[in-house]
Amino acid sequence: MKRKVLDVGQCDADHYRISSTLTKYFDIEIQRAHSHDEALRLANTTSFDLVLINRLLDADGSSAMDVLHSIKSLPSAADIPVMVVSNFEDAQQTAIDAGAIQGFGKAALDTDETKSLLAEHLA
Repeated sequence: MKRKVLDVGQCDADHYRISSTLTKYFDIEIQRAHSHDEALRLANTTSFDLVLINRLLDADGSSAMDVLHSIKSLPSAADIPVMVVSNFEDAQQTAIDAGAIQGFGKAALDTDETKSLLAEHLA
């Protein structure tokens, strides 16, 4: 059975790159959300194995932290692992402190370390 990933707030180019990389290594289905509200609706109605949230949502500049807090407050989605996609260590630490798991930056997408992080939830 395919694992399900929700990709939130990526621009078209980054969504394509993340999707292509993840589907190359894992048997997954990726759904995309552009906005906070869309991500919340999907997280509340679909069982995801992992949620990836861009540090700043491309569509409106919303913060990943707002989306993270909203998803974690949903009883149906509180246990879904969430990663923030950011190259900034301070953004990663802030997300972890708020209940996310260690994420990755787009610059590190193709590294063995990132593949290992993702494999914990997608393999």
